Amino acid sequence: MRTRSVAGDLALTEIGLGAAQFGNLNRETTDEASTAAVDRAWEAGIRYFDTAPHYGLGLSERRLGAALAGRPRDEFVLSTKVGRLLVPDPHGAGRTDDEGFVVPATTRRRWDFSRDGVLRSVEESLVRLGLDRIDVAYLHDPDDHWDAASTTGVGALIELRDQGVVRAVGAGMNQSAMLTELVRRCDVDVVMLAGRLTVLDQTALADLVPVAAERGVGIVAAGVYNSGILASPTVPDDAHFDYAQAPAELLARARAIAAVAGEFGVAVPELAVQYALAFDVVASVVLGTRTAAHVDAAVERYRATVPAELWTALVAQGLLLRVPGEH
Repeated sequence: MRTRSVAGDLALTEIGLGAAQFGNLNRETTDEASTAAVDRAWEAGIRYFDTAPHYGLGLSERRLGAALAGRPRDEFVLSTKVGRLLVPDPHGAGRTDDEGFVVPATTRRRWDFSRDGVLRSVEESLVRLGLDRIDVAYLHDPDDHWDAASTTGVGALIELRDQGVVRAVGAGMNQSAMLTELVRRCDVDVVMLAGRLTVLDQTALADLVPVAAERGVGIVAAGVYNSGILASPTVPDDAHFDYAQAPAELLARARAIAAVAGEFGVAVPELAVQYALAFDVVASVVLGTRTAAHVDAAVERYRATVPAELWTALVAQGLLLRVPGEH
């Protein structure tokens, strides 16, 4: 699989495996299913894997680390995140986590972008992953913690980068405005943007895309299906956009996009993946997977071809702001 580089020579495969579902997101999965997904990804040439302590209160990191154990360390890139420390919760016995993961609530998340919090988070992630270094460390969802994240948080990550504990640093968010400000102000290498550089939401074209390109900062595109509305060839009535029921206006727009794409023999999920990859500043597209079958679907969408005429048709009908990749 082709790669694109960030932080100089850190090569990310153009598709990355997102491991949130390894943490029992919305429903339980198994160690075996997670390992099978990683095995299939490896066979397909995927070498970039993303996780976070938040995903299943550490379960995703543990499962991903176990699935990668024994693989040559220099042959894959792993990213995880900081900002949510996992601390014991004596009141969690008998309860299930209340943030969407089907795991016991014996630990809880505590926001912490302080220097000590970031250093501790990375240290604990290394233990869960069974690794001695992390390739990319992202500040995770610092929306309500900008002051700390943009000072002590990013400072601690840069310190770890200088020490060789991490190779690249940045932030991962669902908004482009704050990421743009981070890229402008801080010495970051790569940012992960979810849902704002898609065929339905091109917010990042006005801020993050040009600024990141100017600064030489890579973008990892996540959430390219916008929580599900772009994940199927047809758009169902109960489709979700940004974790909630999609409004009628967006359902209609997604269906219009699907109709135009269908005229060119392209399915909406293929279009969603190829849209993000059409931007030179995008280093990788991370797709969430739970099973080997999910990996197969991701690879198929990655290999799809979108004719230039399709992009032009979508722009002509007012369904895209501009042809992706054009300035």
